[in-house]
Amino acid sequence: MKALICREFGSIDNLVLDEVPSPSVGAGQVKIRVRACGVNFPDILMVQGLYQLKPPLPFSPGLEVAGEISEIGEGVEGLEVGQRVVSTLMWGGFAEEVLTPAAMPLPIPAAISFEEAAAIPLAYGTAHVALTHRAGLKPGETLLVLGAAGGVGLAAVELGKLLGARVIAAASATEKLDLALEYGAADVINYTDENLRDRIKTLTDGRGADVIFDPVGGDLFDQALRRIAWEGRYLVIGFASGRIPSAPVNIALLKNASIVGLFWGAYWQNDAAVIRRSFEQLMTHFAAGEIKPHIHQTFPLEDAVSALRELQERRAMGKVVITIA
Repeated sequence: MKALICREFGSIDNLVLDEVPSPSVGAGQVKIRVRACGVNFPDILMVQGLYQLKPPLPFSPGLEVAGEISEIGEGVEGLEVGQRVVSTLMWGGFAEEVLTPAAMPLPIPAAISFEEAAAIPLAYGTAHVALTHRAGLKPGETLLVLGAAGGVGLAAVELGKLLGARVIAAASATEKLDLALEYGAADVINYTDENLRDRIKTLTDGRGADVIFDPVGGDLFDQALRRIAWEGRYLVIGFASGRIPSAPVNIALLKNASIVGLFWGAYWQNDAAVIRRSFEQLMTHFAAGEIKPHIHQTFPLEDAVSALRELQERRAMGKVVITIA
């Protein structure tokens, strides 16, 4: 089978498409014929050797795939060959076939394409669990989303609106903010041209945001935390800026606010029922036409490095997806 291989940590330009042996299915495993794979910023960090998980070399990046089950291992129940599924992985998705524990694949309805399915788990799963399970976002509250046109940020905008919040979307360019408006934002902040802290104050009449969704970190964290509302919840999602900030915890004290982390993938090991419930709700929303992933661009596996570069150079809005014929 073909797979995009990382043989040494470093630049994404060192990745090569190669022929590798098809994986053998063991007990309790399933093999998926991959049709689409979502592209995520952690893929780049993993190739660079900068992610919190460092795979043994050589490996293929890729954290979420959609396709058909092609083989089932001994002892697997509830799944069948030919079934359309989506699954998250530790790594390995940029390949024609993947192995996964039988507990990981989740069925997808016929109405959803493989490209759409591959765009949902990490972005929508992270946003949904963060907003509902971790922050308890309530109708009528104000939600501030940083990096609002990225895959996870745009999902947070869409789901925040669906949950009844007033969404303020913050991003670095006008076209990104226009997309956030299409997905349900009530107000927008261009933090390239505007002072984030001042604009939050103006848009909330000095009260601040009840929930702040932050996949960016860095300087934006420093500004946004100071505009959290009384009993607000600050969701730490990631650090796309490259800098992990330090929190002045006196702000949490004075505002009775919470700084809440969300590492979505860790729920698979610690409380998988949270992910399964969330995915069922997301599929219900999708079937009702209430959510629809914005796919920025698709790339064939042969051009997967270009797909990664779209994210690395901050051009992507919504999700980038690799397709495999």
